[in-house]
Amino acid sequence: MAIGHGPPPTGGAIRVGIGGWTYEPWRGTFFPDKWPHKRELEYASRQLTAIEVNGTYYSTFKPATFAGWAKVVPDAFVFTVKASRFCTNRKVLGEGGESIARFCGQGLVELGDKLGPILWQFMPTKKFDADDFAAFLKLLPARQDGVALRHAVQVRHGSFHVPEFIALCRAAGVSLVYAQSADYPAIADVTGDVVYARLESAIEEEPAGYAPAALDHWATVAHEWAAGASPAGLPCAAAPPPRKPRDVFVFMINGAKVRAPAAARALLDRL
Repeated sequence: MAIGHGPPPTGGAIRVGIGGWTYEPWRGTFFPDKWPHKRELEYASRQLTAIEVNGTYYSTFKPATFAGWAKVVPDAFVFTVKASRFCTNRKVLGEGGESIARFCGQGLVELGDKLGPILWQFMPTKKFDADDFAAFLKLLPARQDGVALRHAVQVRHGSFHVPEFIALCRAAGVSLVYAQSADYPAIADVTGDVVYARLESAIEEEPAGYAPAALDHWATVAHEWAAGASPAGLPCAAAPPPRKPRDVFVFMINGAKVRAPAAARALLDRL
């Protein structure tokens, strides 16, 4: 399968991927039989165009680890990195400055131009507090060791579905994650320079995780996001921002995880 990393004719680049690359059920379904475990990132990065790193949510990694990942993957491949739970799973977000600095300073910049947005994911029980969330957004560094950082926040409580929250994200230049899930409300407002989508409803009965019509739909939506549009039919809390091309990241994640690689590849085919 040919993998396209570049921008479509009318917009930003669209990248599609999965969460992580080490998952036993993918061996023999996504990875070829007897493929060496140590070379799974090498293989996955040549079938997809992005990977969301989830291990950083639980643990700290050494700079050499990030540098090693960057050397394995092809040019234009991009990692997004989930921030540590110690930054987001706290009662007072505005008191997380030390944890945020520690996370951003662990060596992420060793990924170089393969570093995509940092994902800051909040618990479904976390409710919107305008003052505290504004304080949190101010703690997110624009640069680390001279490297520009991009940030995306995923909130999972209905109280965030208000114009005030959208305005905070736009003022900070932080992207809002659109998560298509049966478990919590989705917010599709475009707020930053990139669009970050997590599609979380794959089913095992579908060989590609999603029905062909659903994949066609998400391909259309991704092209609209890349062209700077706010696609109709998605739940938004505020008026759309000015139209401009944006890079788009779409991850097939959760749901029937065994189908995630097939879903990502099927979407890439349509793009």
